[in-house]
Amino acid sequence: MKEGLAQFNSVFSIDCVIFGFDGGELKILLIERAEEPFKDWWALPGNLVSEDQSLDQSASSILTSLTGLRDIYMEQYYAFGDPGRHPQGRVVTLAYYALIRLGGEKELHPVTSYAKRAVWWSVNDLPKLAFDHKKIFDKGLEKIKRRIKHQPIAFELLPEKFTLTQLQHVYELILGKKLDKRNFRKKMLSFSVLRELNEKQKGVSYRAATLYKFDRRKYAKLFGKEISF
Repeated sequence: MKEGLAQFNSVFSIDCVIFGFDGGELKILLIERAEEPFKDWWALPGNLVSEDQSLDQSASSILTSLTGLRDIYMEQYYAFGDPGRHPQGRVVTLAYYALIRLGGEKELHPVTSYAKRAVWWSVNDLPKLAFDHKKIFDKGLEKIKRRIKHQPIAFELLPEKFTLTQLQHVYELILGKKLDKRNFRKKMLSFSVLRELNEKQKGVSYRAATLYKFDRRKYAKLFGKEISF
């Protein structure tokens, strides 16, 4: 390093906003912190960026160490850098988000003492969060609310085969409002991106509904077209 140059003292961190859907609720992944500051508080999975990794590599490593989750595709969506957001100094955080369908393969096993445990928590009943993580979460939820109108992120939360009721439920949970059943189905089917299967639901006590699959190739022709509800 050249002598006489000023030293930078800001550091970068990454916080991960991971949304999951279990068929009934939209959830967010939180960790219980095991160290100060904010020891014993709930927080988004996050940590400082490693000096020898890219931002994306750090995001993946941080998520795995704090939750045990691997190979989760995440996208960076916002930067938070207000002075005073961290009690130990100036920390600029890059927020990443992802949407995943929940199941047995998404069991949580933190592999670091930095987190006591990791838990899926309903977005409608969040505890008080450490730092400014509520602000980061709110911005992430705002992001997917905008994106669901013109990109097929709802299908990332659903199983490969799903019913129209399940699809509508995901839209309602993310948008935070009830949708008219008839209008929703008419609109979704009009885009011709849902392939009706010659299959019905199994193992249900009520009348089994028809199953559908998302056709990504057909969707490509609609890229950028907003779907308003």
